[in-house]
Amino acid sequence: MLFRKNDKNTTVSDGKFLARARKNDRLAAWLINTGGFLVILSVTSILVLIMKVAIPLFLSPEATVVSTIKPGGSAPTGEIKGMGVDDELRTGFLLDASGTVTFFDRRTGREIHKITITPPGGGSPTIASASDSGGGRFDILWDDGSFTAMKVSFRSQETGGSDQPAIPAVETMLEEKGTGGGPRPLLSVARFADENSPLRVDLLPGNRFSLSKTTATSDLAGNETVRKVRTPFGDEVPGNVTAVALDTEGEYLYAGTDTGRLLRYDLTDPEAPRLLDSVEANTNGHAVTAVNLVLGDNSVAVADADGSLSTWFPVSETGLGSGKTLTRIHSLARHDGAVTVILPASRSKTIYSLDKAGVVSADHMTSERRLLEMRTAKPLVRFAVSGGDNGAIALDADGNITFWHIDNPHPEVSLKTLFAPVWYESYDKPAYVWQSSAASDDFEPKLSLTPLIFGTLKGTVYAMIFAVPLALLGAIYTSQFMGARLKKYVKPAIEIMAAIPSVVIGFLAGLWLAPLLDKAIVSFFLAFAVIPLCVMLSILIWRRIGSLPRLKRVAPGCEFLLLVPALLIGVYVSHALGGILEASLFAGDLKLWLFNTTGVRSDQRNSIIIAFALGLAVIPLIFTIAEDALSNVPKNLSAASLAIGASRWQTAWRVVLPSALPGIFSAIMIGFGRAVGETMIVLMATGNTPILDWSIFNGFRSLSANIAVEIPEAPVFGTLYRILFLSAVLLFVFTFIINTAAEVLRQKFRKKYGRF
Repeated sequence: MLFRKNDKNTTVSDGKFLARARKNDRLAAWLINTGGFLVILSVTSILVLIMKVAIPLFLSPEATVVSTIKPGGSAPTGEIKGMGVDDELRTGFLLDASGTVTFFDRRTGREIHKITITPPGGGSPTIASASDSGGGRFDILWDDGSFTAMKVSFRSQETGGSDQPAIPAVETMLEEKGTGGGPRPLLSVARFADENSPLRVDLLPGNRFSLSKTTATSDLAGNETVRKVRTPFGDEVPGNVTAVALDTEGEYLYAGTDTGRLLRYDLTDPEAPRLLDSVEANTNGHAVTAVNLVLGDNSVAVADADGSLSTWFPVSETGLGSGKTLTRIHSLARHDGAVTVILPASRSKTIYSLDKAGVVSADHMTSERRLLEMRTAKPLVRFAVSGGDNGAIALDADGNITFWHIDNPHPEVSLKTLFAPVWYESYDKPAYVWQSSAASDDFEPKLSLTPLIFGTLKGTVYAMIFAVPLALLGAIYTSQFMGARLKKYVKPAIEIMAAIPSVVIGFLAGLWLAPLLDKAIVSFFLAFAVIPLCVMLSILIWRRIGSLPRLKRVAPGCEFLLLVPALLIGVYVSHALGGILEASLFAGDLKLWLFNTTGVRSDQRNSIIIAFALGLAVIPLIFTIAEDALSNVPKNLSAASLAIGASRWQTAWRVVLPSALPGIFSAIMIGFGRAVGETMIVLMATGNTPILDWSIFNGFRSLSANIAVEIPEAPVFGTLYRILFLSAVLLFVFTFIINTAAEVLRQKFRKKYGRF
């Protein structure tokens, strides 16, 4: 009876234990599933966050109609010679044929102010032509041959609140009376690179030009001397001049003709202007209908009668910077009709153009994107862009004026500018370039991510070439050949290496290893031959002395210690011979010899340094995971192999290694991911030069290092800021693809070689 009672109690106790175990299992499963779900949710949230910042790069710009008005008392549409709007889009103005500038409120059309320009020659002439020179400047040619250069500006009111319209002003910059004799100009433009020396170019009847420049100088006594040079030129114009543009410095004149030719004149010597280029603007002989300079004055936008629009700049045919010829660089989207007006944006490489169909289009030169189109019910006949590139004003055929607010934050970004070669200003051919900033505001951003992606792969490949063989061979030796007592010290020591901060490794690589290797580069390459030779000699020596009884008791599992003196001897011999070989074969300077012979530049912080530094950071990860995979292969497999007569090396290579291949592959992929995302080592140990070159003597710039370098200077939500977030997305996606592919391959290896 007692036995049965105890058996019953035992059964009850076992039931309670199993119930608790099941309950704990369910709780553990719930916790594990919840934790896994939270991890996935966190990673997904991070991806969504960075994508949310990057996606606006590819959204289409928008032009929103702010208001449409008909100013009271405005001149007839045909008499309007110019127009404009302030940066706040509150006040517009019209310049009519009589020289009156009328300012009006954008919301009501109410006249605010009116200023009349007095012609230099007096009387009451009318405006024959008015050229919009940008920035509110107009070059006015009166029908009596006199000339006025004026500038319209706005000043914010100090009182009355921010909603008050700005105070307008008109400044006369240059006034010249008509000569009275000779042909009257058809068009006149002036530039003021020097306030005391204005330059003016006139288009005369007969397709000739006249250049006049006034120079005022003062001697030591304060006496001022004014000298005026007037030089005719342009005898070689083929056809009739239909469009003219002059750069802001007054150094180059561009002219288009009705025969489809584009001319470029050098005006740096006012007394001897010379023709630099006469090229075909199109192959069909269509007339050039509009010409204007793009921001920066390096490129010129050219429009044809067939509606085509393109940009050109001088390119050296030899690539040596001399003998530059105007070359078509970018072909933009075609218009439905002939383009009549081209106006450049003042803060980007955006080009606004008006065609005969009355549609204003905005295109970006570098990205070659058609950004937006602005149109109304009636065809537009004239337009202007605000100085802040945030708005536009246009006049239609019925005299109505429409204001647009333009939202165009990232015009220079497209898939082409990010990943394809782009022909940038002053370059001789298309190239992959990353250059996010410069000293001038007319800089053309170069935001190609290709050299950064290339740099990421380059650094990773070189690091893996260095790390994988050492880590795997070390893991094989440690798990299969090393003695158990020694393994207790070696494996933890290598694992502790993974805890070394990457900033420390980068610091040592950049400030200690790089200068050291730079001085001993020949010795470094010589070591690849000398050290293996020393190792082979040490093996031959071991074969002869390894059978000695004393060594048999001490050496098993510690044979690698014999390699330490061999390595030290190899390093010493390489260092001793390196200087001798460099002096005898390379005239004492391998880097100079490389540059003179092959054109390869050798940087102090190069890919060799990264291979060592980044490899040192990756080796502990690969070694640890690979060694665990090799050690977990069941001992009965290796024992069976040894029992049938296989050597320890044959067993390790033919039995253990294939069985542990899934784990080894995982180790390599984890190391690869570590190398791809590394920042501080790459940042400190390379020159951070975004170039496309596999040379081991050059540095590079990776995506992660680029983010660290650029993000402190990137304006929040600006183009650079968003592109850096796009770089993070690319790193995320790249890592995801690599890990997914690695897991698929690992599963295949597991099916083929077992579950170990």
